[in-house]
Amino acid sequence: MTEKRKARTVRIGTRTSKLAVVQTELVAEAIRKSCPQTETELVTRQTMGDQILNKPLLEFGGKGVFVSEFEQGLTDGTIDLAVHSAKDMPMELGEGLAILAVPEREDPRDVLVMREGTVLSGKTEIVAGTSSPRRAVQIEELGPKLWPGSSVRCSMLRGNVNTRLKKLGEGGYDVIILAAAGLKRLGFLNGEEAAGGVFTENGQIFRYEYLDCETFIPAGGQGILAVEGREEDEEMREICGRIEDRSARLCLETEREVLRLLNAGCHEPIGVYTWIREGGEIELSGICGRDSQIRRFCGSAAVSRAKELAEEAAAALGGITGSQVSEETKERRD
Repeated sequence: MTEKRKARTVRIGTRTSKLAVVQTELVAEAIRKSCPQTETELVTRQTMGDQILNKPLLEFGGKGVFVSEFEQGLTDGTIDLAVHSAKDMPMELGEGLAILAVPEREDPRDVLVMREGTVLSGKTEIVAGTSSPRRAVQIEELGPKLWPGSSVRCSMLRGNVNTRLKKLGEGGYDVIILAAAGLKRLGFLNGEEAAGGVFTENGQIFRYEYLDCETFIPAGGQGILAVEGREEDEEMREICGRIEDRSARLCLETEREVLRLLNAGCHEPIGVYTWIREGGEIELSGICGRDSQIRRFCGSAAVSRAKELAEEAAAALGGITGSQVSEETKERRD
């Protein structure tokens, strides 16, 4: 009689927020489905970024505050994998660590959310809740087109999705901006409405409107989950390879390359979004607010030239020449 193989338990690190847990459960489920002999265990931790909500990320560590504690867990072996929202990941990962899997991308768009019944037309000033410089620059620019005669003032808003909705419901803001991916993963949006709709949270009705990616450019990696692990862990590499989406990987790598070339941090209004056309081309849109200027870029290239497209975009967005970007890229690779 053949001895039954003992199941391997993969320990997956995640933040404690409801969205983080839901996202990690999606990855865990995909692993179990693709590897029937594998079990999963979620290891939750509250990061500094989850605890400090009254300051911008820039003031206490930037994007790394959501990642560093899990990287320590990967390094010391207390967890096998960690699931992150790719847009929250710093450019440089911990030594010996890598993104082992990039599952299929969720909706990358941003969403305007307001209390049902809110009338914004005719208001002199509209208060928008966001802590993102990228969102702030774009909504201040787009606001007069959405609400003629009104100006937009952005006010800092941090916390998880439920916390942000609670603050909106209490009347602290006229409108807030959230990622469609998070709202869909939490079950607030069903994905069928083309332009928008309504949803309910804690008895309060909210109305939402999608912002298209060409008009309101997302953060690099928005809608993508990144599964981080030890670079030389062949077992985890094999498991993660089964949940990999190559198109999402290419888009993430291209978007991160633009951010890397721009030396972008969470303190600057920078957005970049890529998608793959049916014909095999990669399309890229970007925005960068730097040196008191807002620059935009839109271009495309064959998938095989994704890195060259990233260099071209970074040159245009950073206001520097392509030769300068190429030289910086060469120095970094050397």
